[in-house]
Amino acid sequence: MTLTDLSNVRTSVDRANGLPNAHYIDPAVFEEEKHALLFSQWAGLAVAADVPEPGDAVPLTFLGMPLLLIRDKDGDVRVFQNICRHRGMILVDAPRKIEGAIRCPYHSWCYSTKGELVSTPHVGGPGQNTHAAIKRSELGLNEVRAHVWRDVVWINLSGDAPEFETAMSHIIERWRDFDLPLHHGGHGSRFTLEVQCNWKLAVENYCESYHLPWVHPGLNSYSRLEDHYHIEEPAAYSGQGTMVYRQLTNEDGDRFPDFEDVGAKWNEQAEYIAVYPNVLLGAHRDHAYAIILEPQGPERTAEHVHIYYAVPAADDGLKMRNTQLWKGVFEEDIFVVEGMQKGRHVTQFDGGRFSPVMDSPTHCFHAWVAGKVEAHRGLKQAAE
Repeated sequence: MTLTDLSNVRTSVDRANGLPNAHYIDPAVFEEEKHALLFSQWAGLAVAADVPEPGDAVPLTFLGMPLLLIRDKDGDVRVFQNICRHRGMILVDAPRKIEGAIRCPYHSWCYSTKGELVSTPHVGGPGQNTHAAIKRSELGLNEVRAHVWRDVVWINLSGDAPEFETAMSHIIERWRDFDLPLHHGGHGSRFTLEVQCNWKLAVENYCESYHLPWVHPGLNSYSRLEDHYHIEEPAAYSGQGTMVYRQLTNEDGDRFPDFEDVGAKWNEQAEYIAVYPNVLLGAHRDHAYAIILEPQGPERTAEHVHIYYAVPAADDGLKMRNTQLWKGVFEEDIFVVEGMQKGRHVTQFDGGRFSPVMDSPTHCFHAWVAGKVEAHRGLKQAAE
């Protein structure tokens, strides 16, 4: 493929252009970014609440790769390649409870919930369940590096990213006040939006508050543009915060309980941060959310939204109202990201220019993308 020119993306925000069109519409560039941005980093896959009990297993596909999210018998969340080590058959094709072992439907090789190969029926011939050439200790399921933080299951498919606590040290420290238990709101506190755009446009839109007066007039009526501030940690995350957060109340004036000891700073403050590459997080005094962006192709993205509370028994009616409010806000963004996606088919578009004052969080993301892609190209060239 013809390599895109990223030389003017990483320059200062007052002179930079955005990413070239190909980074939003070209399948070859999508494939390049898959390795440069998503396989090589700690990327969001799912949430631990998807597998609440030991033995719960959910098959997932991440950029074409079949994976299995499972909570093992000791309660630890794990991610495996969802294929048998014998002939590569898919092991689990629908969410279910693993009562005994994970059994391959093809030849009945069986694995424990920790990925150990525990049974190989007839592998040495009829009635012979062992063979010297088949060493079970070497043929367990291939496990993917995984780490749970803020209930998000982060994975590193390349296996060579720094330890999670090192790679994510800046955001962990920033939200140290929120290092508290998060309780998923349940079935009514999750939803998925199917959006016809490249996943990066969802990140870019989330990063900035510039669009609030026109795209979110309801939200902007009390949390105004001038109440917002930029959040930028180069090569790690960017986003926005607000100094005005209004708690939701029911007809009796009741609110969600606050996170314990979260600190007075957060009484009316909230932050919304895109953690690179594909996780969008929101933190408030009384609830939080995580959005995992699932890239489904150059021009298709699924946004998986999960909302959390300080206590497991938060008011159900209030939770439903909160879900509908956030769903409404996120749906307001769809026409914007889909409109920008259509705009990337104008061949003369140069990637656009940034407002040095209002667009720096988005430029921060673009600079990260360009840097990672260029580094990936350098490694590839060195190996050739």
